[in-house]
Amino acid sequence: MFTKASRIAPGLVIAGIAVFCSFVISWQWSSVSSLTVSLLIGALAGNLGLIPSACEPGLAFASRHILRIGIVLLGFQLSFSEVAHLGGRGFLAVIAVVVVTFFGTQYIARLLGVSPGLGLLTATGYSICGVSAISAMTGAVDGDEEDATYAIALVTLFGSISIFALPALGHLMNMGNVRFGMWAGSSVHDVAQVVASATTYSHLSLAPAVIVKLTRVVLLAPLVAVYGYRHSQTQKHEVPHEHPHTGSQRISLLPMFIVLFLVAVSVRTTGALSSDLLNTLKQLEKICLAIALVGLGAGVNIKKLRLLGSRPIILGFCSWLLVLATSVITIRLIPLNL
Repeated sequence: MFTKASRIAPGLVIAGIAVFCSFVISWQWSSVSSLTVSLLIGALAGNLGLIPSACEPGLAFASRHILRIGIVLLGFQLSFSEVAHLGGRGFLAVIAVVVVTFFGTQYIARLLGVSPGLGLLTATGYSICGVSAISAMTGAVDGDEEDATYAIALVTLFGSISIFALPALGHLMNMGNVRFGMWAGSSVHDVAQVVASATTYSHLSLAPAVIVKLTRVVLLAPLVAVYGYRHSQTQKHEVPHEHPHTGSQRISLLPMFIVLFLVAVSVRTTGALSSDLLNTLKQLEKICLAIALVGLGAGVNIKKLRLLGSRPIILGFCSWLLVLATSVITIRLIPLNL
């Protein structure tokens, strides 16, 4: 435990300093979001080589685990009526995005002559939840590690582009805060990228974005289970335990942070929390999300992304357009009166 703490401490200290700077900037210019500034600081520092290698474990910890703490804390700002309202309507968009993107991406991969393995992993990452979905599917079907690396690079590249492109497009299309949040939640790949996209547009877009995104994440389990079963049927004569990293070991039916998020919503719905405590929890949520976004930004390495070949890039770009278009059309059709 102490060894792990000492490994992540330098990165968390760096993230804390970056967050302090972002809050100072936000206090000076109230129109500037501290979360957006945190993301930009992380991205600039990472790509300019200003972050020591000793800080990388802590920043990676922040972008994954502290992000999830922030999402759980967000639950204290929501009631079940809000979750049911947005989640129910967003479910229509989620189903459309998952079906069209998952099968459409594999079709595009065949047209481009990209390997079926890369097509499947890219389709899973784009349609569900980015890196975690790719990792789960790789384990379920004993996927090729090189294909997994390419797919992860693609969701990192185009998910990062979404953080800046979607808010600009949202303003051009005059989207409301809730509608944009639902668009981001149903189309952007990783949870961290969804949080970054939504907060870049408006902090009011964050809750609907997270609710719709978590609805989408839940669909990962059945999708991986189906493909894992299909793979097992074709590998009946394979030596037992030859591939220890199976899908059942790589993914749980419901990630713990989603369970805790729902617990937080339950507590908020009771009305037992005072307004002062809710304000404190909201500030903690904002700090956690800011620290996570510093880690996310620092992890976007432009130089590494240039190593991708042309056909995977074309696949990633076409799939990105497909998921954005499917999502925005579906979201536009949902009557929100907002």
